[in-house]
Amino acid sequence: HATFPKWLWRFKSDLCAPLINTIMKGKIIYLSSAEASSFLLPRHYSGRKPNISKAFGLMHKGDLKCVLTFGKPASHTLCEGICGKENKHHVYELNRVCRLDDWDEPLSAFVAGCLRRVKSLNWIIVSYADTAMNHCGYIYQACNFIYTGATKKRTEQYTKGNKHSRHSKTIEQNGIRKVRSSKHRYVYFCTKKKHLLQEWKKSLNYSQQPYPKTINKNYDLGNFLQPELVDSTVK
Repeated sequence: HATFPKWLWRFKSDLCAPLINTIMKGKIIYLSSAEASSFLLPRHYSGRKPNISKAFGLMHKGDLKCVLTFGKPASHTLCEGICGKENKHHVYELNRVCRLDDWDEPLSAFVAGCLRRVKSLNWIIVSYADTAMNHCGYIYQACNFIYTGATKKRTEQYTKGNKHSRHSKTIEQNGIRKVRSSKHRYVYFCTKKKHLLQEWKKSLNYSQQPYPKTINKNYDLGNFLQPELVDSTVK
């Protein structure tokens, strides 16, 4: 904190923003849903197309190096659970961030740049770091997200082709369920409006917890996470 006078410290993020932009290689561009999906599908470990409301890419010397997407969560429970029913329409998920193997620049500057570009939309952003992929969310920590703990490991209906469980039909399941790994949950209040920031902080249904620290591991692009299945009919 010694770098900033005390009265300036609360404006640290805005003061640092121009500096982050100048040291980040490449240029952030807007992408269509189709452009983002064509980059993500063959590379991201989920192997699934996310719901995309906004998408950004990082271009460097004519090549697309990174992609980040935001989308409205399909789960009403998730949207209501962050800051209550009255704020559910503000909740969006940072649901994908992926880069090429040959791009070893810090992703936090790219993520911070994307967050600045959606601040006028007044979003409560939630994002998850999957423990099954040995992720603990260091990128979100670098961007000052609030850590609110980890979800519980559980099972859900398994669908053919490993589609999301909301697309499942019970008759097709035959008792097969998929394990949902525990995920670290992060929240970011993305707004320029002070009154919203204050309201959301008071409405947050989770307590802020210390950042987790584990050994983070990168995955090989195109190496999709294989579902762990259990037969619920076996006692």
